[in-house]
Amino acid sequence: MRILHLITTLDVGGAEMHLLAQVRGQAARGHHLRVLYLKGHGTLAPDFRAAGAGYVGRAGFMGIFRSARWAEIVHTHLLKADAAGALVATLALRRSSLLSSKHNDEQVLKRPLVSLAHGLLGSLPRRTIVLSEHVGRFVVEHGRLDPARIRRVYYGLDPTPFEAAAAAPRAGRDALRASFGFLPEHVVFVCVARFAPQKAHDVLLRALRATPDDRVRLLLVGDDPFGDGRRKAQALARDLDLGPRAVFAGIRRDVPELLAASDAFVMASLWEGLGLVFLEAMAAGLPVVSTRVSAIPEVVVEGETGLLVPPGDSTALSGTMQALARDPDLRARLGNAGRACLRERFGLDRMIEETLAVYAEVASGRPPARS
Repeated sequence: MRILHLITTLDVGGAEMHLLAQVRGQAARGHHLRVLYLKGHGTLAPDFRAAGAGYVGRAGFMGIFRSARWAEIVHTHLLKADAAGALVATLALRRSSLLSSKHNDEQVLKRPLVSLAHGLLGSLPRRTIVLSEHVGRFVVEHGRLDPARIRRVYYGLDPTPFEAAAAAPRAGRDALRASFGFLPEHVVFVCVARFAPQKAHDVLLRALRATPDDRVRLLLVGDDPFGDGRRKAQALARDLDLGPRAVFAGIRRDVPELLAASDAFVMASLWEGLGLVFLEAMAAGLPVVSTRVSAIPEVVVEGETGLLVPPGDSTALSGTMQALARDPDLRARLGNAGRACLRERFGLDRMIEETLAVYAEVASGRPPARS
């Protein structure tokens, strides 16, 4: 099958890493792939080529048009690519091959005019894949999509690199911790996320400031390629006088090793479509601390694989981090349960096969079944 993937950016992010796993799995199953993106630096382009994509590049109207004419399936990802892909695929007479994926509960859809426009363009794809039940409900309500055309496919993850990093000799993990100034007695919470308002780094930094246990440390991995979110977070850390308690590591390609060198994962999201990084933390055997919003409770089972607090509540977040820091047995229990949950519910092969099943449904031309 000839498959075109169109995505807004090809820089490091959850949707982009999800697509990379899809491309790798689809190529391994003998499908022919092109990956186009609309803007950004294309940081992940070499990874997509290595994963088996026959062509990877930034494209405008004509590039998308030609690839849409080539493709048997046109699969778009993220709002801008969804809109561009819907219009171009329709002009290229490939609407019958079109589907989209919703990777987040995009808050902009709550604006009436955006919601109206999305409802018109969102009616063009034959199917819409959502990564959680929450996102499905959200795009029906705010994106004006037909629920009969929606298919839920949870993210999947290959746990191998995360499990291998966690099983590596302790000396290597200790050396990595020490490179950030962390001592053996420190309890390191790691956050891997873009510095976007959605991720509420300010709440997380204030929670760290309110945590009285000086052993608690925070490792912040990520950047803001399209804004000044990281700079603002660093300024806030200085204002809060966090000093060496908060370390900004930037974008890293050794995330499995960073997770393995940490004691717990934390993220203070205000909303979240699913959160691929939660699955990565679970694969590494880390307990998860996050917020009780959106799809997070579908992934993080409260009291079983992690602990959840209300969004925007730095006091509650601080108390939960403190409790977890004081209880290594609790960290181990939650982490072990998370690893088992990942293997049971969020396997990579399951995700790829379920996605290909949606492709087959689109290719068949069958109308969506209605309840």
